[in-house]
Amino acid sequence: MLLELRVKNLGIIESIDWNLSSGLNVITGETGAGKSLVIDAVETLLEGKVDEEVIRHGSDEARIEGVFTLPDNESLPQLRELLAEKGLKSDEENLVISCEFRRQGRSIVRVNGHAVTRGLLRQIGRLLIDIHGQSEHLSLLDRKYQLDFLDAYGHTMDLWYSFSAKVAELYKLEQELKALVEEEKDLARREEFLRFQLDEIRRAKLRVGEEEELERERNVLSSAEKLKAMSYEAYQALCKEDASRASAPALDKLNEALGVMKKLVELDPTLSQQLNYLEETVYGIEEAARDIRAYSERLEDNPERLEEVVSRLELIKNLKRKYGQTIADILSYLEKTEKELESISLSSERQAELEKMRAQLKAEMGQIASELSKVRSAAAEKLVTEAKKELQDLSMSQVEFEVSITREEAEEGIPLPDGKTYAFSNEGVDVVEFIASTNPGEPLKPITKIASTGEISRFTLALKGALSEVDNIPILIFDEIDIGVGGRSGEIIGKKLWVLAQNRQVICVTHLPQVAAFADAHYNVHKYDSGTRTVSMLQTLEGEERTKEIAVMLAGPQYTEISLSDARAVIQKAEGWKQDYRKAS
Repeated sequence: MLLELRVKNLGIIESIDWNLSSGLNVITGETGAGKSLVIDAVETLLEGKVDEEVIRHGSDEARIEGVFTLPDNESLPQLRELLAEKGLKSDEENLVISCEFRRQGRSIVRVNGHAVTRGLLRQIGRLLIDIHGQSEHLSLLDRKYQLDFLDAYGHTMDLWYSFSAKVAELYKLEQELKALVEEEKDLARREEFLRFQLDEIRRAKLRVGEEEELERERNVLSSAEKLKAMSYEAYQALCKEDASRASAPALDKLNEALGVMKKLVELDPTLSQQLNYLEETVYGIEEAARDIRAYSERLEDNPERLEEVVSRLELIKNLKRKYGQTIADILSYLEKTEKELESISLSSERQAELEKMRAQLKAEMGQIASELSKVRSAAAEKLVTEAKKELQDLSMSQVEFEVSITREEAEEGIPLPDGKTYAFSNEGVDVVEFIASTNPGEPLKPITKIASTGEISRFTLALKGALSEVDNIPILIFDEIDIGVGGRSGEIIGKKLWVLAQNRQVICVTHLPQVAAFADAHYNVHKYDSGTRTVSMLQTLEGEERTKEIAVMLAGPQYTEISLSDARAVIQKAEGWKQDYRKAS
């Protein structure tokens, strides 16, 4: 409930600190005193914006603050979740909304001390307060809310959630399909290019380490004659075969030294280690000489093989330029290309699979939507019956009310059992709208087209009565709901408002004493001159002061004792009815 409303420098309001009651709060006062301005202040608090000319003349800023108390139970789950999600939850069960409006500079909107956007403020406001009457903040005139009300009334939320989940699943599936279709044109060209690359690399039959081997072979082949000459010279230095050489070969000298060492060892065995080392050296050099000779004999000039090696190295060089700096990089690119080609070949299969899944999903959605429509149609019939009863109680028996449920065929929609496909939203295929005719002979129109503010308010009151069990908005405000209504109907409106206020807080601006008599808390708004300025003031009325206000509403400012007596009778009658209602409940 709204616990306290503080308003400063708004219009003719200089300062109001309004402490409200639970149940039915009634505001009365003469025309122009500022009653509706108080309601406007609440709406401004929920909108978070105000025109500069509304800021009181002579003031640089206006301020509005509302202190709300939330129930201790788990009601208002959407509001609680929203506050928790946005980090706006307070330690206490209170919700404080404040707005500061400056003539120059940015306005500041806070919820529980945290600055918020106007968009978030409006979200909170829609879950907290519903204002009916002269303002535009009428949830019941919003077709989306009409559908939500009907679904709540018909207890369709499980079906709705099921359908909504299917819609989300379909959206995700269609996003993937769309991406595949958009890529399809490029995929063919991409596949052809990848296959060319794949074939080019595969034909090369590369292996890691090959390039280094080829480099070595090319060096040998290109220097074959020089290598042959040098190896021959090395061999001759070790083992003399060429008689023309003047010097003795190394092996001869070593063998000569080996013979001397053997004799030395015979005389002095301490040189055995050196002898062994010399013997091993001689054997090693003999082996090296044989290898060098074999190497020299194998060397031959082979220009054909050299050409093959150079060509192979050039091929590797070209592939490295295209696919990587090393053969290992090229082979890695080959593996990556093979995987990409595999994914491309699977994309067409995936597309066919997704299209099959989409058809199946739409069929399932059609079944749920059809069931949802049936439940809504049944709920609509019941709602119309209840609303007509409420309208009759409000002396509006001439009003015709219906719930229009229509569908729109669409080629890309979802199939229903009737064989047709229909456009859909998260809520199903139904387009729900409340329609009415307030005058006999007039066609039914959307309730947004009903011209009379008073008729809209009373019509809204009737629907609120019918929907009271399922509508969980905790605060209802009715601004001059009794326009054009007489005393007898006023008493009925008072009863309806009071009944509505049994499980929510109701605030009502009224001109009828019969409505005011049902108040749980009564407030008077009046204006007075303060120096050269007009000021609007709100006052709590109790006891005799309240009786006098009702008397003024009955007979005018010049009320009499008879008027006071009549006022007491109206109040007593209302109180008696309220007691009887409580006993019967």
